[in-house]
Amino acid sequence: QALSEIEGMGGRGSNLQEMRVRLLAKRRVDMHSFCNPSGFQRSPYLSARGNFANIFQGSTEEGYKAYHADKYDEDKNPNGIINFGTSENKLCFDLMSKRLTQADMNLMDPSLLQYPDWKGHLFLREEVARFLTYYCKAPAPLKAENVIVLNGCGSLFSALATVLCDPGEAVLIATPFYGGITQSVFLYGNVKLVYVYLDSKITGTNTRPFQLTVEKLEKTLQDARAEGVTVRALILLNPQNPLGDIYSLSELRDYLEFAKRHELHVIVDEIYMLSVFDESATFHSVLSMDRLPDPQRTHVMWGITKDFAVSGIRFGTLYTENQDVANAVASLCYFHGVCGPVQHKVAQLLRDRDWINQVYLRANHARLKAAHTYVTDELKTLGVPFLNRNAGFFVWIDFRKYLKTGTFEEELLLWKRFLDNKVLLSCGKAFECSEPGWFRIIFADKTHRLQLGMQRIRKVLEEREQEILAEEKEQPCQSDQDGKADSTDEVIFVSRHQDPTCASSSSLGDLIGLLQQQMRSSDWLQKNTAEQFA
Repeated sequence: QALSEIEGMGGRGSNLQEMRVRLLAKRRVDMHSFCNPSGFQRSPYLSARGNFANIFQGSTEEGYKAYHADKYDEDKNPNGIINFGTSENKLCFDLMSKRLTQADMNLMDPSLLQYPDWKGHLFLREEVARFLTYYCKAPAPLKAENVIVLNGCGSLFSALATVLCDPGEAVLIATPFYGGITQSVFLYGNVKLVYVYLDSKITGTNTRPFQLTVEKLEKTLQDARAEGVTVRALILLNPQNPLGDIYSLSELRDYLEFAKRHELHVIVDEIYMLSVFDESATFHSVLSMDRLPDPQRTHVMWGITKDFAVSGIRFGTLYTENQDVANAVASLCYFHGVCGPVQHKVAQLLRDRDWINQVYLRANHARLKAAHTYVTDELKTLGVPFLNRNAGFFVWIDFRKYLKTGTFEEELLLWKRFLDNKVLLSCGKAFECSEPGWFRIIFADKTHRLQLGMQRIRKVLEEREQEILAEEKEQPCQSDQDGKADSTDEVIFVSRHQDPTCASSSSLGDLIGLLQQQMRSSDWLQKNTAEQFA
C-alpha cells in the first residue's frame, strides 16, 4: 500500500512530505514514527521501493546515528551520549576476547576459504545440533540436517518471511515487540505485520501486564481475515523483548495449538535463552517439548549475538524439521552466509561446554543480575514503575506519569529530551506499544556508565516533574483525565516470574517502591492544601 502511494505520486523526483504525512495516518504502516525526520526529498536515483526504504531507514536511525556521532568515552568524550537503547551485552568483553583468541580458534583450513554448503559447514551444523540438544533440553538428539546457519536472526526473519508468505500476506505478532523484526519482515520481505495489541491492565483474564492469551490471538486473527488479510504465521519471542517475560510450557503449548488449528507457521525466536540470570526464573524452549503440536510448521531460531555478548559477530541458526522450509531458506543463504573462519570459531565456542558452564555463564549471569539490581534499585528510589523480570538485558519502564496528556507526541518529546541530555533510550512507539509512555532501558553495561546514565535520566525526570507541578498550579481546575493512564491501578513491580497467587512473597523493596511511586504520583497533597481546608 505504501509503495503504491509512492508510485502514485509520480515516480521520482518530488517532495515526499505529503506522502509521509499520509503514511503516518495509517496505523499498520506507521512502524517507527517516533523519530520521523522532516524534509525528506524523493531521490531521482532510487525506485519507489528504494525511496520508501530510505524514509524507513531515516526514521528509525535518528537516535542510533546521534549516538555514533557523539559516543560517550570516559576519557576522550565524557559528555558524549550513553547508549541505553541498543540491546547489547557489554559486560563480558574480557571473557569473550580471551576465549576467541585462544590457539584453537585460529585454524585456516582451505575448506574455510572456499564456498561452503549454503546451509553451513557440516561440522558447524553438527555442533549446533548438539548444543541445542543440551541447552534446550530436547527429549531426543536434534539433527544436523534440520539446522541452517545464516548471518544473524534478522536474516532468518527475512528468509522465513520470504519463503512462508507471498508479498502482501501477513504474520501475527504481539506488541510490544523488538522493532528490528519490522525491517526484516515488512521492509525486506514485503510481508505485513498484524499486531496483537497487549496492554498493562490487570483484569480477570490478564494476570500480568502485557499478557498474551489465545483469546487475543483468536480475535486479532479473525479481525485480520475479516479485512481480507491472509495470515500465514505467528511470531513468538521467548524470552520476550522488551518485556522480559518467559512463557510457561502450558502457554507455549496453547499458542502452538492455536497455530495448528489455523494452519499457521510458528517462528519462535529464543535468542535470549541463556540470558536468564536468576535461578527463580525457568526458561522452557519449544525444542524441550516431548511432542510438538505441528512440527512441520514450527521453526526455532537462536544466535550467539546476545547470549555470548558478541553482537558484532553475525551468526544465527534455524532449526526446523520441515525440509521444504529448510531447503527454501538455504537457497537464500547465498545472500546471508557466514564466512568460513567465523563458522570455525563458532563451532569451537559451542563445543567448549566446560568453559561455557563453569566460566562464562556463571560470570555472565552474576554480572547481569548485579547490573539489573542497580538499575531497578535506582528506579525504585525514583518511584518509577517497571516490570521486574529476570531475562534479557532490558527493563520495561512506565514513564506515563511524566506525560501530561498521555500521547505518543509527548512520548517522542520525552525521548528527545533524554537524547538532548546525552542518554539514548528506546520509547514504546519503537516497539508498537499501544500505551504512550513506556520505555525500554538496557542495563547490560559497565557500572560507571550505568551510574552516569541513571544520573542523566534522574535529571530529566526531576525537571519534568517540576514542570508538571508548575503547570498544575497555573491551571488548578483543569482535569488530569486526558487519557493519562493511572499506573497505580496496576501491578507495578512484578517480582520475577511468580504467579499472582504468590504475590505475598514479593520483596519488601518492591512494596516500598510501589508506595513511593503512589505518593509521588498522587495529587492529593496538591489539591487538598491547608488553605483549602481553612
